[in-house]
Amino acid sequence: MSVRVVTAIFLVFIGCCTNVLFLEFLVKVHPGCTNLITFVQFLFIAAEGFVFETKFGKRKPVVPVRHYIGLVVMFFLVSVANNQALSYDISMPLHMIFKSGSLIATMLLGIILLGKRHPLSKYIAVSMITIGIILCTYASVSDDQNQDRKVTPQKSTFYNRITGVFLLSFALLLSARMGIYQENLSTRFGKHPRESLFYAHALPLPGFLLLIPDIVHQAAFFTQSAPLEIGLLGAVPSSWVYLLLNVITQYPLKCQCFGTNIRNGGSSNGLPHL
Repeated sequence: MSVRVVTAIFLVFIGCCTNVLFLEFLVKVHPGCTNLITFVQFLFIAAEGFVFETKFGKRKPVVPVRHYIGLVVMFFLVSVANNQALSYDISMPLHMIFKSGSLIATMLLGIILLGKRHPLSKYIAVSMITIGIILCTYASVSDDQNQDRKVTPQKSTFYNRITGVFLLSFALLLSARMGIYQENLSTRFGKHPRESLFYAHALPLPGFLLLIPDIVHQAAFFTQSAPLEIGLLGAVPSSWVYLLLNVITQYPLKCQCFGTNIRNGGSSNGLPHL
């Protein structure tokens, strides 16, 4: 195994674990803050790509920008839906387990849209994983519902979770479709993962104008969070610190997984949306 592969695995493992910790903390302290988190993640990667990938706009894209429009729309919807699901009483473990359903989503769309065929062993393996995900989802929703009944007779929490599961399902299918779209782009124009990463994050930024009231509202809550003493910076609102750490730890995940998806011909389910 090459040093590059070992490094990639290490970065993804460390980044994923720490990223989830910071994300879960933010969601617990500030329910409904996912639009702000998604916006800052997009802004950070777009700014980094503008400097290092496009050289401040001087480097022209290899793939014509118009061909990125479909990818951008799907990526924006997948990212918002994935993160927004956490605002509907979806636990972090369930959120992570549910994403394993990308296997069945990718396989189904590959069969329907690309006419792919797989050995029987692969169908059996994916079916077993899918059954496990369904059982985990049902058990999680049912268990949480029983706990809620001890506190309140209202059914709003249960319906919130159903909404969250629907958002995850929508993101799962659209993410699989996005992988096929990436495969078509790489077949036609070659593989340019860093360029795709930049445009997938930069072009959707105007879409966040639709969410600006909620983003500003949550930013105010972040600013009012308990302060952390950080050396020469003095007291800094803790939520902004954790958000920055969340964004930084997600960056290597996006780079590695986007590159892997492109190199594998878009056969994966897309990108991580934490």
